[in-house]
Amino acid sequence: MRRRVLLLPAGLLFAACAEAGVGRQGLDVNRLPADVRPDYQLFSQRCSKCHPLSRALNSGIDRDAAWIDYVARMRRQPGSGISPDDATRILRFLHYYALEQQRLKREREPGAAPTPVSIR
Repeated sequence: MRRRVLLLPAGLLFAACAEAGVGRQGLDVNRLPADVRPDYQLFSQRCSKCHPLSRALNSGIDRDAAWIDYVARMRRQPGSGISPDDATRILRFLHYYALEQQRLKREREPGAAPTPVSIR
């Protein structure tokens, strides 16, 4: 059986990533809370070795259990360089990111109540 490969113009692919707020190279680190930045930087160093950061950030995964499986699978890839400690830190960033994406989604819903601001 022959497989057909669908090729999309690169512009469409990158436009989809940009529309979602995630460029091919990831997030603007300056827009992240200071305590999240080191975990994000580790995520970006390790995960960009094998694929664009937008692959993970635009995945739609929003459950910790799914991220745990995903990171464990990526960790097993040859050359990933993801140690058990790295995996913990990467998962900490992805947990933050998933919560932030859920918050933004709620705010975009029509008639959604504003998200309360917490003071640290």
